[in-house]
Amino acid sequence: IACTRRTVYSHYEHTPISGWEKNDTLHFSISPLEEPGTYHEEIGLRIDNSYPFMSLCLVVEETVFPLGYTTRHVVNCNLIDKNGTIKGNGVSYFQYNFPVNDLQLNKGDSLHICVMHNMKREIMPGIADIGISLTRK
Repeated sequence: IACTRRTVYSHYEHTPISGWEKNDTLHFSISPLEEPGTYHEEIGLRIDNSYPFMSLCLVVEETVFPLGYTTRHVVNCNLIDKNGTIKGNGVSYFQYNFPVNDLQLNKGDSLHICVMHNMKREIMPGIADIGISLTRK
């Protein structure tokens, strides 16, 4: 089956399943792009049954080079509905994807993306992986 959008970047960083610390920022670097256009940025996460909350608040900070401008987005990830039903896909680990931003990028632009959690609790257990994907619209 053909896809109408092209994925130009998709990468996950592992976090300690015993607990992702609030000050442990994850970094993603996207090489210079070959084509200008509108790109859709998405965050992916994988959790297991030990995650203790119904949602997760993430801060995604992206810097576009060579201009060097930075934007910051707060992504509220609803993981479990009011009835306790898990919204993700999986059995022992659950996969979620959440939109972050649509970016207008030029040929040769590159991105540096930082992701951190913004929860009151300092250490968040049950989060296995956090990922970033960028697709050309």
